[in-house]
Amino acid sequence: MPFHQTDIEGLIVFDPKVWGDDRGYFFESYNAKIFAQAGIDAQFIQDNQARSTKGVLRGLHYQTGDFAQAKLVRVLEGEVLDVVVDIRTDSTTYGQSFSVLLSSQNKKQLFVPRGFAHGYVVLSETAEFFYKVDNWYAKESEGGIRWDDPQLNIDWQMDHAQLQLSEKDKRLPFLGSHKK
Repeated sequence: MPFHQTDIEGLIVFDPKVWGDDRGYFFESYNAKIFAQAGIDAQFIQDNQARSTKGVLRGLHYQTGDFAQAKLVRVLEGEVLDVVVDIRTDSTTYGQSFSVLLSSQNKKQLFVPRGFAHGYVVLSETAEFFYKVDNWYAKESEGGIRWDDPQLNIDWQMDHAQLQLSEKDKRLPFLGSHKK
């Protein structure tokens, strides 16, 4: 089965079967029926794509309330370290983080259910990051957690001096003060 449960409930890595030959490769990156059989029943409504250069760190972002989003994330070109933090206050894994290397080579995807903060850092010279969401974006419902929160102690696998963050991401609060 191409789906791998993580130690955090609902967080699932998808490792698709890739068929390749001397002409290239083919794989099914999303099939609603197969994903539903694996317990992923999100109804995706929008695709988003971002291109970034080495050291760009985007996150850790989330949306709350009626605008919380589940995501299916992957990398089309390059390599990123993808990181999520469980912010479901009623979860036994609240405050735990999980990271996975996503790349155009390994073709892995991560299903991130609602109730998680999400971010990634680009490890290659450039990366094309692609993700599906199951809910609309609403500015008034957005939130975030600082990438360097000492409580989370996330290893971003890169020298912090090389990281490039938006001004907004530099000012995000620590986990203990996020919106609930």
